[in-house]
Amino acid sequence: MPSDQGVPDEEPLVGDGVTPNITRVGDTVRRPFRPFTATIQAYLSHLHRAGFSGAPEPLGIDERGREVLSFVSGDVPREPLPPEATGENVLAALARLIRRLHDAAQGWTPPRDAVWATLPGTQDIPFVDTEAELVSHRDYCPGNVVFRGGLPAALIDFDLARPTTRIYDIANALYWWAPLLHPEDRTPALVEADIPHRAAIFAEAYGMSAQQRRALVPLAIRMIHRFHLTSRAAAEADPVFRRFWSEGVKDRMPRAEAWIAQEGPAIAARLTHGPP
Repeated sequence: MPSDQGVPDEEPLVGDGVTPNITRVGDTVRRPFRPFTATIQAYLSHLHRAGFSGAPEPLGIDERGREVLSFVSGDVPREPLPPEATGENVLAALARLIRRLHDAAQGWTPPRDAVWATLPGTQDIPFVDTEAELVSHRDYCPGNVVFRGGLPAALIDFDLARPTTRIYDIANALYWWAPLLHPEDRTPALVEADIPHRAAIFAEAYGMSAQQRRALVPLAIRMIHRFHLTSRAAAEADPVFRRFWSEGVKDRMPRAEAWIAQEGPAIAARLTHGPP
């Protein structure tokens, strides 16, 4: 709704609290400008030039020094995922969306002065996706996936984007959406889910190669272990992450590590030998 002066009002956008002071102004979103903002804007510009429209379009800096992005319309699910956001059709649509993102990102060379974000307190924890193939999103939590017509159609919040591998990005998406979690920590609709089957649905829709299928579970095990380390380190360094930790992450991550160690062989077998 415009103000009396004809200037659109600012509407606060409420997320998980990691990035405060995000507002919507008309068809744009305004966010604080941070050290990595220019790098991410260059990346988003490349994606749009390459024909990928499922991401915010960077629109520069406003008169208050804030990052300006196009507003991405649609519905964003919150955790725990509602039943309508857990179907196999959702998994397949997300896999196709990520494949389009990867194909658009392939070949982009970051600027020499590129700056990438890290979680508070985690700078000394080694990454597990060090042999970078491309720059990609790396954070497919439900709050970063925009639905239209009941299916994933776009991605937002590219703050944790950085050089990575396709298989890491796939493992990250499956962690949230298969999910690669102990049943106790899943949304009710997925407590009894056949996770190897769901992983295979994603793999088919993405078009994973045989090599990627073989690499997925070993990488997921390392990734989830790093999630545990970074979650604990961020909790020690930042009050927002301390709240996440105390509200359940401190219990969820050890269970996830134990679960993937036990169930990983079944996921790997389905991906490499069995039909979806």
